[in-house]
Parts: sequence; structure tokens; C-alpha cells
Amino acid sequence: MRILMLGWELPPHNAGGMGVVCYQMARALAGQGIAIDFVVPYTAHHPNSEFMNIISTSSRNPVRDDGTWVYDAWHGAQKTFEALNDEFTQVAINHAKKSRPNVIHAHDWLTLKAGMAVKEATNLPLIAHVHATEFDRAGGSTGNPMIHEIEQMGLLMADRIFAVSKLTKQIIVEQYDIPEDKVEVVYNTIDYADFAEPVTGETYRYAQRMKQDGYCIVGVVNRLTVQKGLTHFMRAAAKASSRLSRFVFIIGGSGEQRDELIQMSAELGIADKVLFTGFVRGAQWRDIFEVSDVFVMSSVSEPFGITPLEAAAHNTAVIITKQTGAGEILHNSLKYDYWDEDRLADMLINLATSSALTAHLKANISEEVRGKSWQDVAGHFIDQYNRVGIPA
Repeated sequence: MRILMLGWELPPHNAGGMGVVCYQMARALAGQGIAIDFVVPYTAHHPNSEFMNIISTSSRNPVRDDGTWVYDAWHGAQKTFEALNDEFTQVAINHAKKSRPNVIHAHDWLTLKAGMAVKEATNLPLIAHVHATEFDRAGGSTGNPMIHEIEQMGLLMADRIFAVSKLTKQIIVEQYDIPEDKVEVVYNTIDYADFAEPVTGETYRYAQRMKQDGYCIVGVVNRLTVQKGLTHFMRAAAKASSRLSRFVFIIGGSGEQRDELIQMSAELGIADKVLFTGFVRGAQWRDIFEVSDVFVMSSVSEPFGITPLEAAAHNTAVIITKQTGAGEILHNSLKYDYWDEDRLADMLINLATSSALTAHLKANISEEVRGKSWQDVAGHFIDQYNRVGIPA
């Protein structure tokens, strides 16, 4: 079986979690004998990706000489994005006609336009994999009408839809008028074995020292966007700090809200307690989980959210919003409504003042993710590929 996978990013050249999920998914499928042709809209080296055929549709190389990645160099420019998408679509069509894959698997709105075009040109079955909708990205509002239209058309034209949670399936059914039986929930996961190699937490020595002095370290790893509910988190952090001074907050990530959040920390009087790391990956990323006592995902609308599982794999207590899809499988996390800043502040205080409660949550959620693997999920994908039918 050969799958034409249409994605917009792969690590280490990724802006968020979707690229990581796509990589892990493709690796697991290849491990079960599936041939993967993965199409991306730029030219860059992806180490440890020999298990699949990566097809670059543009000569643009978003990697600077120092190895950092300039994602927004084109993503923020509408004209440039349209040109890239046209190139992406044409290369995908040409490759599909030549290789005749069994299924087209398109990830999110960025590749749905190409997915529809390939389906129309080849009559191959199309799977639309929804990692987030425009409702999520816009923080619960309708967002960009152009993106909404692409999503609606792609979901209607798809032969099968994968949703990363029941929460996402509900949005697809209610907001896009898609029949419920067309949507299959396939949860993301992690390969627990990938986190077996220990890390020291030494990247954040200040936080490590404060932890040794009895401070509670609270970690956040997110894009700094309205979807992630970080203004609510900052107010909750200030409320918790007003009642208990022994907190340090580490916020890892980049995004358009960075300056707003830095200013907000000063206005709330907690600038001395909040460390903004910028975008992190590798050891710096893992060290946030390792040094943290508590991990918080404060999202307004989070279709799944892979970072709570990653935090759990580092033996960290987890707090997530009730609007986070990962909560459907993380039964040992604490949950609150994203807007309930007082509730989050109470949770932070309770964990900071009860070592027994924190240890209990750490042990239980760590055990919950132990043994998880993308190989288990890959079998579910293959079943669904067979369901849409394999052309002769």
C-alpha cells in the first residue's frame, strides 16, 4: 500500500506540534510496511526520515545559515502562500499520476486545496486529517472566511475524515454540516520510548535552583497565540502568586502574543517570576518538562494537544482545560474551564502546597502514558485506508 501524504511541515523545520505528529505517524506506518510519499512546500534536510520519500515542491529553503527556521517568511504573506500552494498542488498532482498511490492523506487546511485537486485529477480516495479547525485557531470564533471555505469544501469532498478528538469531531459535524458517520476519531499519541533517555533540566539553572529552594516550577510550552488562552493563564498565575510567593513560571514558545504577554507580566507584578524562553526544541524543550513540577495547557480550544502527554512522560503533573481534546485520554490530569482563572489559581496553590498530591498525580499520569506508541495507532489508520477502498 502506498500513501500520498500531504503535509506543510516536518521536524526539525516545524512551527508547532502538527509537524511532529505527521512525522511520528509516517514513521509508524512505514514500520508496518506502508510506503509513504510525503509532500512538503520547501527544501530542507530532515534527519532520520529515510523511512519515507520526501518530495519538496519549492526551491525555497527556510533554514538560515545558523540552522534556525524562518517559518513566517512566507506563511504570513497571502500572495506568497498562494504561489507556494499552487506549486505544491501541481507537484502533488504530477506525482500522484506517476506513482498511483492508494490513498491521498491531507493534513489540515494548508494541504486540503491540493488534496481536492489531486482527487479530482486522479479519482483517488481522499482522507482529510483535521488537527485543528479555524474555529480553534481563532479562539472559538469563525476566524478567516477563506480558510473556513477551504475547510468546508475539503471536508465535503473527502471520502473519510480523521478527527484528533471527539471535541474536534463535534465541531466538524456541527460547524461544517458533515455527516457524523463520515468522521473517525483517531487520537494522537506519543512513543513513550522516545523519552527514555534522561535529561538534566540544566538549561534552566535559575529555575532548578529555585526548585531546590522549595519553589513550585510551572511549565508552559505553546505557540503564543490567542488559541492557547495565555492571557487567562497569566492572570491566574498572578492570582496564585498573590497568595503564595514561591512560584516560577517558564513559558516556552513564540508567537504574535509574545510582547503582549511580557507587558502583561509586568503590569500584573509577576515579571520577576516569569521566564520567556522563546521557541524551543530538543534539549531546551525537554528540559522545561523535566524541571517543571506542574505543566499547564490553558487553551481556549485545543483539538488534541500533544504536549500534555510529553509532559506526563517526564513525570510532571498536568493541568489542562476542559476544552482540550487530550483530556479524553488523560484521565489523571486536572481539568478546568479555560476562562476560570480562579479555579486554575486554586489548582496551582493546591499542588504547590501538597507534595503528596503532586507526587500522586505525577505517578498516575506517568503510568497512564507508559507504553503508548504510534504503532498501535498506525493499525487504526490502515483499517481506515482499507475502508475508503483501494483502486485497482
